[in-house]
Amino acid sequence: MSDIQGEIETLGMNARKASRMLATTDGQQRDAALRAMAAAIRDSAPTLLKANQKDLDAGEQAGLDAALLDRLTLNAERIEAMAAGLEQIAGLADPIGEITALKPMPSGIRVGQMRVPLGVVAIIYESRPNVTADAAGLCLKAGNACILRGGSESLQSNQAIAQCINKALASAGLPTAAVQVVQTADREAVGALITASDYVDVLVPRGGKGLIKRISEQATVPVIKHLDGVCHCYVDAGADLNMAERIVMNAKTQRYGTCNTLETLLVDAAVASAFLPRIVTQMTAAGVELRGCEQTQAISPSVGQASAEDWDTEYLAPILSVRVVDGLDAAMAHIEQHGSGHTDAIVTTDYARAQRFLRAVDSSSVMVNASTRFADGAEYGLGAEIGISTDKLHARGPVGLEGLTTRKYIVLGDGHIRQ
Repeated sequence: MSDIQGEIETLGMNARKASRMLATTDGQQRDAALRAMAAAIRDSAPTLLKANQKDLDAGEQAGLDAALLDRLTLNAERIEAMAAGLEQIAGLADPIGEITALKPMPSGIRVGQMRVPLGVVAIIYESRPNVTADAAGLCLKAGNACILRGGSESLQSNQAIAQCINKALASAGLPTAAVQVVQTADREAVGALITASDYVDVLVPRGGKGLIKRISEQATVPVIKHLDGVCHCYVDAGADLNMAERIVMNAKTQRYGTCNTLETLLVDAAVASAFLPRIVTQMTAAGVELRGCEQTQAISPSVGQASAEDWDTEYLAPILSVRVVDGLDAAMAHIEQHGSGHTDAIVTTDYARAQRFLRAVDSSSVMVNASTRFADGAEYGLGAEIGISTDKLHARGPVGLEGLTTRKYIVLGDGHIRQ
């Protein structure tokens, strides 16, 4: 066994022990720890900034681009946001111990389900050091121990944040091993962590497609993940075009680099001549590059030609693919072939077509007359999220506190025996 494998095994054993202890705590104790974490982060702001500056200096020397450096940067505002986020999590309802569907059986026993923690959650992420606090807070609120492996570029920042968290856990009487940060930047640690099935119950990767693809292919631990966010909006023949224009513009331009940003616009041929010139003018004014099919180009010659690859591309940039389709069935066929199962929307005033779209489109979020940018844990009332899942088992869509728990059956009897 290598030193790194041994380190991951030790983290796993400690996390497993801590998870058993957390399972016996009540929500008030975990909330007290979350508030203590927030206070420790605020009090340690100068220390966090110094650690972050070391990461930034190393990143500049390594040639990280401006966007990566921005995601890596901590400042007073972002530190306060971390602390406020932990306090927000503390204010959410405790999901643990909830009993549902309790009902009597013919035998006389009562059977129900209780919500319980997953156990040990490993989170592998890149760049943003605030994820260390967010992930730790969500896992703790849901009664889980967590092992956090941030990117090498944020190692100093993550370790400094972890020290604040561990201090707060101890002050609240909780095991410090409830939140552990992998101390090495060696990539071997990722391989050891994603195969630590004796200790880790679930993995949550947060980062680029390459990272998530590697983890999905190599992990022996169950993974909560999504690979791509190729999100669609279909403007139906029955759409209010003013509404459609507002929705499409917001879905694409409100933020470019998120997984719920619109990447492909589908327009019914019946309204294409009326709608496309309007949206092309607005998108062009916003600095968005448009790539369209032949019918789109015939209506709006300023639009560039879309390649076959464009329909499958998550741009995360001011680029939008546009296609004219022959009705709802053609739109849904396009989404089925090219979609990633993340978020897809229809704009229409036709109730029957809206219902068909909701039933037939197989994505983790399906919307009627709303921007795809709403596919977010906070917008869904989850309070916060650990990420998005396009999988179909356990958690799907934004993964909040309930997604970090599971259920077990409970049976209540009074001396009952099976006949």
